[in-house]
Amino acid sequence: MTLDLTLAIETARRAAEAGARAALRRFRQPLAVEWKADRSPVTAADREAEAAILGEIRRTFPGHGILAEECGESAGDGENRWIVDPLDGTRGFSRGGAFWGPLVALEHRGEIVAGAMALPVLGETYWAGRGRGAFRNGEPIRLSRVDRLENATLSLGELRPLLRIERGKGVESLIERVASARCYGDVAGCAQLLCGRADVWIEAGVRLWDLAALQVLVEEAGGRFTDFEGTRSLAHGQALASNALLHEAALKILSP
Repeated sequence: MTLDLTLAIETARRAAEAGARAALRRFRQPLAVEWKADRSPVTAADREAEAAILGEIRRTFPGHGILAEECGESAGDGENRWIVDPLDGTRGFSRGGAFWGPLVALEHRGEIVAGAMALPVLGETYWAGRGRGAFRNGEPIRLSRVDRLENATLSLGELRPLLRIERGKGVESLIERVASARCYGDVAGCAQLLCGRADVWIEAGVRLWDLAALQVLVEEAGGRFTDFEGTRSLAHGQALASNALLHEAALKILSP
């Protein structure tokens, strides 16, 4: 089956923008927060953003499969699957914070080939495709050129999962080694790397939909994206992403 990658990239971007618009309509409005079985929050904004995203995907690729955080998995053609987090950062969203947004990715034959994300409050949309580069609001993304951990800024995801994992001591060592450590969390944590404001980003304890779009964005921007073992697998819910210049040094510190 041939995939129109240009159309897939455009669909990912449009879907992320549609999800952003839907969530913004609920932003800083009275909103009930429900709690799922895993104790993660969900709101009407999550569901409405997901519906808007899936509408864009199904309009263009009706035969593709979909894995979405809120409505689960629906089968498709067996080669293509969209992976969707409609509102990464619901907890912050529900409290009026700015660091949240949708994540949309396309997996083709087991490889993430297109992805998009948005930070709606900041007016930023990011998108990328394999071999096509990575962009923020239409401009190429340029990662930092910092090449020494002693001069680096580390962006952290949710801190408790990072410190509780087997390599928690390695996380602490990495925090001690860098010049600055900042804990933005959620989609904004990786955005700091993509904006050049951070040089390394780490995350743990998350799901496939939290990472898929970010992998292709970082790699197409010229960075590296692995788990803490140094593999490109997304299965462990871990991410070490960097400007590539610092990746091996960070991996070494994270090793048991």
